[in-house]
Amino acid sequence: MSLPYSLHPDHVRLAVRLIPGAGRDRVDGVERADDGSVFLKARVTAVPEGGKASKALVELLAKALHLPKSSLSILSGETARKKILRIEGDPEDLASRMKTLTGS
Repeated sequence: MSLPYSLHPDHVRLAVRLIPGAGRDRVDGVERADDGSVFLKARVTAVPEGGKASKALVELLAKALHLPKSSLSILSGETARKKILRIEGDPEDLASRMKTLTGS
């Protein structure tokens, strides 16, 4: 299976499919969409109003990756379920953290 993230010189880009309004905040692992794209599936309890769900996603992933929230930003999909996040840092270190998070 392909990976939901890609390495760049000073950051990693992560594809995420967000499910807002869930029973609890959690990362469900890697999934493949019908179109063949691969993403990290995440759930947050926050509702999709006023950016609350996106903010909760950043907080969830920052905690899961043991990074400051300021290291994560949303490149695309601010108001959509499918998002691309930019995670600042050393790509090799971040790849190691991603492997732990995704199990791949």
